[in-house]
Amino acid sequence: MGQRIVTTGAVAGWCLVFALGAAAEAGQGTSRAAAAKMKNPVATSAASVTAGQQVYQKQCRMCHGAAGAAETPMAKKMNASDLTDATWAFGATDGEIFAVIQDGAGAGSKMTAFKGKVAEQDTWHLVNYIRSLAAAKK
Repeated sequence: MGQRIVTTGAVAGWCLVFALGAAAEAGQGTSRAAAAKMKNPVATSAASVTAGQQVYQKQCRMCHGAAGAAETPMAKKMNASDLTDATWAFGATDGEIFAVIQDGAGAGSKMTAFKGKVAEQDTWHLVNYIRSLAAAKK
């Protein structure tokens, strides 16, 4: 009986290792379909937009430019997205924008993951700020 428990535990352990390995190979990011369904838990407000702007100036300005229009030499070199236009190549919902910031944009893009560098709450503020950039351009 004791050996059966040990064997069952070993099998379960290997299944967990295999599942974690598969998740690592898949990039551990949020799928686009799952991201599209995510709802922004942070209401858009002046305080949220200001908090997002502070994060943007620290983490995003270098690649996307001060105003988000990707007009800097670095932005052009990296082919950074213009955050002020109506084109959202990696998804247009708040959840998809959140996932791109947290997980990176994937293969073929130089947009890297900010998970572990930018807290989730701050990322949602950042989503609200990015939305304000596009709204201001209209």
